[in-house]
Amino acid sequence: MAETQKIKIVVFDLGRTLMEYKGMKLSWISYYKNSFDYVNEKLSLGLSDKQIEESIAILTDYNPRIKPREKEIAPETIFADVTAKWNTDVPVKQIVDTFFESLKLEPLFYDDSIPSLKVLREKGYKIAALTDVATAMPDELHKRYVAPLLPYFDLYVSSLSCGYKKPNPKGLNDIAAHFGAVPDAMIMVGDDLRDVEVARRFGCASVLIERTGEHRELGQTYTISNLDGLLQILARQ
Repeated sequence: MAETQKIKIVVFDLGRTLMEYKGMKLSWISYYKNSFDYVNEKLSLGLSDKQIEESIAILTDYNPRIKPREKEIAPETIFADVTAKWNTDVPVKQIVDTFFESLKLEPLFYDDSIPSLKVLREKGYKIAALTDVATAMPDELHKRYVAPLLPYFDLYVSSLSCGYKKPNPKGLNDIAAHFGAVPDAMIMVGDDLRDVEVARRFGCASVLIERTGEHRELGQTYTISNLDGLLQILARQ
């Protein structure tokens, strides 16, 4: 009988696993109207109510919570579609940046996140991030929001960098290839069904973190309420 492979690589989801955006709902669709109004006013675009309504509908159609998809789509592609009927020369990148500026996102990092990442590094684990970027958000902007976490990762993989959203296992396959690892040597830590399912499809163990005190059974290998629980799991390996 083959010996069980010891966990060597810990892969983290980011949003609602290690951090969150202050005051933001899980779905951002309800913010689209205010954001497009902000873009319209700040960039002096002169958009009509109908144009804004159409833009909201297009962006909503790209949101995977409305239309589930695994293939990632670049922000420039999404906003080129959103702005196709705007009759403006303002660069798409400037429109995207202004749209997200309107949200005034404030990242909050959980108290146990950085201390736990430090412990994992001290113990010799390789640490990777596997994160789905919000619809139409540029990866470089997302990295700025999560910047305090990045020094603790040996590898950062996002839905934009690997081309697929969870639960597609492309991101975990890329991480495994980078480290030359097999699935049994990896563990995926996240807060929702996509994180559990991506681990199942890839073939590694999953840890569901329930920071809000829920007790969901999503098929996860382990359940924890904070990252101390993760450290205890790994100590038993």
